[in-house]
Amino acid sequence: MRRRTDTLVRVDQERSDAAVVAAIATGDRRALETLYHRHARMLMVRLHRRCGDPELVDTAVQDTFLAVWRSAGTYRDTGGEVGAWLWTIALRKLIDQLRRRPAPSPSATLPEPEPLPAPGTRAHDLLGRLPAELHDVVRSVYLDGLTTAEAAVLLGIPQGTVKSRLARARSVLQEDLR
Repeated sequence: MRRRTDTLVRVDQERSDAAVVAAIATGDRRALETLYHRHARMLMVRLHRRCGDPELVDTAVQDTFLAVWRSAGTYRDTGGEVGAWLWTIALRKLIDQLRRRPAPSPSATLPEPEPLPAPGTRAHDLLGRLPAELHDVVRSVYLDGLTTAEAAVLLGIPQGTVKSRLARARSVLQEDLR
């Protein structure tokens, strides 16, 4: 199996992710395997930062590639990254998994948020100084593009709390910008 995977990856190195997705749309299973080998690890790492349950993360990644298999024909190469498209699907699949699981006990806590990658811009520095609870909602809504309802499920808090934390974050950021 290892030799087949190595050959598969080597053969498909020349194809762009968009070309691989186009091949998946025609029913090419090897193309799906290629896309999986290129992106599954990244998706698992990023989803694990959002959810500490490896089973939920694994299911979300598997559901992501199943969704890609079923809907690759809907992908439009508009110059965007296939990885970003996959991340959007994966995050939504994780939210679906979180919705299905029972509510956490009151003593359960979220893991510490990961630091923002490569600070260097003023915006990243400002976001990095937000308190953790504000940082989480800003990251979920503005950086990951979730709705407030989806962020509420992901973070395990009511939607109204997400909205109020976003308002507080805007106030804090406006003060820092003055």
